[in-house]
Amino acid sequence: EVVADRRRRRQKGEPLYRFADSITSLACGIGQQVLGVLVFGAIQIGAYALVYEHLRLFTLPEASALVWLAAFVGVDVGYYWYHRASHRINFFWATHVVHHQSEEYNLTTALRQSWFTSLTSWVFYAPLALIGVPTTVFVLCLTLNTLYQFWIHTRIIGKLGPLELVLNTPSHHRIHHAIDPAYIDKNYAGVFIVWDRLFGTFVEEKDEPAYGTVKPLASFNPFWANVEGFARIVDMGRRTKSVRDKLVAWVA
Repeated sequence: EVVADRRRRRQKGEPLYRFADSITSLACGIGQQVLGVLVFGAIQIGAYALVYEHLRLFTLPEASALVWLAAFVGVDVGYYWYHRASHRINFFWATHVVHHQSEEYNLTTALRQSWFTSLTSWVFYAPLALIGVPTTVFVLCLTLNTLYQFWIHTRIIGKLGPLELVLNTPSHHRIHHAIDPAYIDKNYAGVFIVWDRLFGTFVEEKDEPAYGTVKPLASFNPFWANVEGFARIVDMGRRTKSVRDKLVAWVA
């Protein structure tokens, strides 16, 4: 992408990468991976495994290709609703906003992940455990879902013809990272854009959007990037008098 950017810069004059921004994104991604292995990833997988072991209604065969296909689609549906909730509920947004803070849009943005995402996302995959999707199948399908989303974080690739009808593409996902009023809070898909089309959250890219968050982070500190969303909710609660409002601030 950096090589392609050199050619693009000769045409448009604006770089895709800023050093400080890219380093912050990579630092967030490294922190997410380290904490994922040591703490939060274990919570996500552990919670799923507990539901599967003690509450599952059926036992689906791990060797079945149909189970794998259904699990892959099921993970993507779960991701859609997790992602949508993460833009509509304060506490969930605090664990997701990190991914949107960059005002650039390149492959390092894909790696800019919150350290706390797994605290909320596991809830939306629990139904798969209830119906008996084995933990190993779930983990691998979730990994494939995550890996797919890496390549769509780019401004280099334009529209992809008929694939735009079914798959999430760079064009669709650029809209998701936009702060333009017509684009904001749209295109939540992971792999299949059909969920946005079905549930009324799809918007097609017309013009290149502006990226970031409506209220900019204004910092390249990866620690502050990960706690700023929580600090905002605490401050919101502090400025209210009602105990009820202090609690509602987290779920509004």
